[in-house]
Amino acid sequence: MKLFLNTTLTLLLAVSAWAAGNPGNEKGWISLFDGKSFNGWKVGKNADSFKIENGAIVVNGNVAHLFYDGNVQGHQFKNFHFKADVMTFPKANSGIYFHTKYQEEGFPKFGIECQVNNSHRDPKRTGSLWGIKDNLEVPAKDNVWFCEEIIVRGLHIVIKIDGKTVVDYTLPEAAASGEFQLPTRNTWLPQGTFALQGHDPGSKVCFKNIRVKILD
Repeated sequence: MKLFLNTTLTLLLAVSAWAAGNPGNEKGWISLFDGKSFNGWKVGKNADSFKIENGAIVVNGNVAHLFYDGNVQGHQFKNFHFKADVMTFPKANSGIYFHTKYQEEGFPKFGIECQVNNSHRDPKRTGSLWGIKDNLEVPAKDNVWFCEEIIVRGLHIVIKIDGKTVVDYTLPEAAASGEFQLPTRNTWLPQGTFALQGHDPGSKVCFKNIRVKILD
């Protein structure tokens, strides 16, 4: 009996560890990255800024953006809960764009950037809606995995880092009617895809367990 209980406990712990490492299996969540390939993702210029190592997307190189181009929602997301596990290295700068669309080169002109930056010289820290609603406090550490969440319902946007809300912002009502020019001079789209940012050769950031839950 003791052996049976020990074996059962070991199996339960293994299953729990597997589930924790595979958040795409959480109820209602859909994985956007298979951990092995760029299937469902598209990048234009400077594609070599993105690599896959140990189940994570490693971003390091010249300005480039990796856009989700897969089949989930036809890569058109309106109301959603997005999560990614992120690790920054010292002085790194990156971002996660949402409500954006594919662009061959340069910084996206559509959508909002959710900042990824814990120690870069830019004072806009991780979780900022860059240039719109900025967070000036460092919510996570370099060299450690943390979870970055983006929750969008209509015009209401909430950003969480490791479960803690760092930004809670509502866009102006004018944005409800369609395309809308943001303070950053980017255009807000009624719906769009996600993109991971390669900012500069001195920035190294990793992303894994990228998943989304569609909201009503």
